[in-house]
Amino acid sequence: MGAGIRKPYGDVVVTAPVTVPYERYSIRSAHWFLGRSLAALLSRSGLAKDEVDGACVSSFTLPPDSAIGLMQYLGMSPRWLDAINLGGACGVVALRRAARAVQSGDAGVVACIAGDTNHVHSFRHNVSNFSQFARDAVYPYGSGGPNASFAFLTDYYMRHYGATREDFGKLCIAQRENALRFPLALMKRPLTMEQYLGARLIAEPLRLFDCVMPCAGGEGFLVMRRERADGLGLPHARILGTIERHNAFPDDPIQMRGGWALDRDDLYAMAGVGPDDVDVLQTYDDYPVISLMQMEDLGFCAKGEGADFVRDRTFTVDGDFPVNTSGGQLSVGQAGIAGGYLGLVEAVRQVTGEALGAAVPGGAEVALASGFGMINYDRGLCSAAAILAAA
Repeated sequence: MGAGIRKPYGDVVVTAPVTVPYERYSIRSAHWFLGRSLAALLSRSGLAKDEVDGACVSSFTLPPDSAIGLMQYLGMSPRWLDAINLGGACGVVALRRAARAVQSGDAGVVACIAGDTNHVHSFRHNVSNFSQFARDAVYPYGSGGPNASFAFLTDYYMRHYGATREDFGKLCIAQRENALRFPLALMKRPLTMEQYLGARLIAEPLRLFDCVMPCAGGEGFLVMRRERADGLGLPHARILGTIERHNAFPDDPIQMRGGWALDRDDLYAMAGVGPDDVDVLQTYDDYPVISLMQMEDLGFCAKGEGADFVRDRTFTVDGDFPVNTSGGQLSVGQAGIAGGYLGLVEAVRQVTGEALGAAVPGGAEVALASGFGMINYDRGLCSAAAILAAA
């Protein structure tokens, strides 16, 4: 295959989206949340554990155990195994790797599971050991993790492109409205613009509702051939196209674009659709400015036009441009690395007619799920996206 030529996924599908309910804090381990994710997949599909011959594991709090150690805990003996700890990009990347494994015959059924716990001190420990950059250049100076980095990016975006806090607030408020109809969301109260603007300061210009809330939980899905899914009676989504990119635009002094800008043409060409065909968008949303960046880089509007795009549209499930229909991480919570699965799992639910909350009116035929992860000092290093379609 030549450079830029992407082989389609054929009859490989994604199915059985599951969520282990989120908890603000938990005394349980990551092993428990990952195990419950697997158990939910088996219950949902009717498969026996030994029929799942592939696994993809994502967790920040699983160490000192590894993915293979988890297999021992769970009593599994897969013939294909991968560990993908790419933060917010891990859901799409897990889908890509699992789909190719099934397509090549290396596995018949792959369980993709993500889960993390959140003890009272988990976030502090994760931040301090997130990377060598974090150890040397961030944590010793009192920074509380990614808040300072994204405050810097948000401030630059506002000054450079004319976005206002009201623009970010509109997106956050719409997602909260979506979350009020999603039974697993941790945020249960409506959010007004007055509350958003008046919330306590975290890192100028970020305030409380701009920042994702860490929690514990798990997510998962199965990848298999369509014939197998039909035999099991499982609604499933077709995989039209996917992309991933790492350390894109390293010479940009300030990160205002991600790898999607490099690969989106390939994504849409592979999928055979364009931005106008997408019925629902699930962005990675640890901070609202990152959602705007994804909208731009995925071609829904031009670079720097994200604020105008937000002003001209409504983002609730029943709006003219549904975004993060579960409420996204900003209103559901961020269960560690499982936050990188949340949007993809919700995309599968929307196109298979299995929404736990509100469904896009008339049903979503095409969904795009985007991932962004691994903030390293001043930028996120991983970007990914997948386009799914109803069967």
